[in-house]
Amino acid sequence: MKHALAAIAILAATPAAADPLLNDTVEFTGQIFQLDTAVPGLVIAAVRGDASAIFGFGEVAKDSGIAPDGDTVIGVGSVTKTFTGLTLASLAADGTVSLTDPVGAHAGVVDALPQMAGREIRLIDLATQSSGLPRELEPVDGAEKYSDASFKANLTDQPLLFAPGTGMLYSNVGFDVLAMALSGVTGEAYPELLKSRVIDEIGLTSTSYDRPSGENAMTGYDWNGNPMDPGNPIANRGGASGLYTTANDMVRYLKWNLDRLGKKDADMRAISHAAWLMRDGLSPVYGLDESGHMDAMGLGWVIMMPEGDHPLIIQKAGGTNGVFSYLAFAPTRGVGVFIAINQFNFSAGMEMAHVVNDLIATLAPR
Repeated sequence: MKHALAAIAILAATPAAADPLLNDTVEFTGQIFQLDTAVPGLVIAAVRGDASAIFGFGEVAKDSGIAPDGDTVIGVGSVTKTFTGLTLASLAADGTVSLTDPVGAHAGVVDALPQMAGREIRLIDLATQSSGLPRELEPVDGAEKYSDASFKANLTDQPLLFAPGTGMLYSNVGFDVLAMALSGVTGEAYPELLKSRVIDEIGLTSTSYDRPSGENAMTGYDWNGNPMDPGNPIANRGGASGLYTTANDMVRYLKWNLDRLGKKDADMRAISHAAWLMRDGLSPVYGLDESGHMDAMGLGWVIMMPEGDHPLIIQKAGGTNGVFSYLAFAPTRGVGVFIAINQFNFSAGMEMAHVVNDLIATLAPR
């Protein structure tokens, strides 16, 4: 059954209108992509208006005989950053914080963050990848990576790469610091803060930092086809990565994000999606174009302006422990797509974002 095809259409948790065109288009897109790339397994989910569709192809693990479905547990890596951005949006919406508040000592592991050219790092700089912090932590002698000591040494001794707000550089460090800062502001451990402010608020029932168990969990494979062990959750890493979820929850997440005119959580959603920092005039700009040309940044979201047949798209990609995922939606068209594959096939990882962006254009052309 290696690379055998299995396709299952699943209704979302809430009653959905029938959309045969959505089903046919999404199924065909996922089927062809999985066969073309030969990844062990693939899940694709899409929303258009009230309708939704989920299809799984291949296997959750090689030779398992289990086809992915809407309940398959998937590590979504940096898609986690959009949840961290929403946590900030929730706190800003009720006045607990201002987006332009300096991070100051709220990061927890240091007394103060570095500055450059008289500019302090603000919460919004962390959430829009414009803080000047590096992508990853540098190794520290005698300190385990991601430990308090590792963050403290990096944030104390290393200069910023550019003045905050003057450039953009993809930074996992920045989002981990953002989670620490929000925890410091509220006095809540970040996993509990995220759960109460975002996960429970949206109604996601299968999204958490808990390592998955059971047979229906995606096993990720490295570029040589070897299985990768995700390990246990890492403290201080919850802002940038670490969430597990399901396609059913991603349908709920897409529908919540697409509820553009809904009154519930309207401020939170608007703050999250707004184009807070435009690309024009910034230098450097690096690490934000892998899934399509970044024109602006929301709070964790990459925003792509309309071009050709493609409408405005808000998106985020993730990669962790052998799994690549991508979430994208067209907020003014009511269309969104989630996809995940379980092998570090880098060409497939790059291509799947373009396939999804084209699928959105097909389902919601300009």
